[in-house]
Amino acid sequence: MAEEVVLFGTRGSPYTCRIEIALKLKGVQYKYIDEDLANKSPSLLKYNPVHKKVPVLVHNGKPVLESLVILEYIDETWQGYPILPEDPYERATARFWAKFIDEKCFPAIFKSCWGEEREREKAVEEVSVVLKILEDELKEKKFFGGENVGLVDIVAVVIGFSLGVYEEAARVELLNKEKLPRLCNWIDDFLSNSFIKESLPPRDKLIAYLRNRFRSGNASK
Repeated sequence: MAEEVVLFGTRGSPYTCRIEIALKLKGVQYKYIDEDLANKSPSLLKYNPVHKKVPVLVHNGKPVLESLVILEYIDETWQGYPILPEDPYERATARFWAKFIDEKCFPAIFKSCWGEEREREKAVEEVSVVLKILEDELKEKKFFGGENVGLVDIVAVVIGFSLGVYEEAARVELLNKEKLPRLCNWIDDFLSNSFIKESLPPRDKLIAYLRNRFRSGNASK
């Protein structure tokens, strides 16, 4: 029986990008279904009836939900390219930084670009703090995972790609090479990876979409 792998996602979502990067690094063939989140498909609602959101990975009819959970599932299910390190302490450390990016970095980045005006100044300060923490964590490494892209790098697509898109769309500056040289170098190396390039949405189209969606200056519900 042939293996069936289906990914429900939406173009432009860093959470969807994470899963595509991981599947490509593992060499897994999959079918991609692009969801209209304003008109969610019956299949998405069937496979994720609780949160009703993407990404959802369906493997041989069984759904796996939440991007961080999906990334670990992919790593444990398919051999080949290692996403998480073998050492238990290093695995725990990678999980810590992945959670840090989701809980601290992404919300601050989003608010600094698309939040209520009174929120933005504080959010910009928060972004500066969390990016400096990541700059320090990189140390002299090429990637957060060492010499190769790993879990933290994949999760950090929100910084490696989405941040630059958000900056241009919102006409703000949150990252520059003078203050954060190691993080900027990491972004260059990250975006030069062929598997990552293949997983990213068209930059210009995404910028145009975001400007149109948030043209009032506030995030719409």
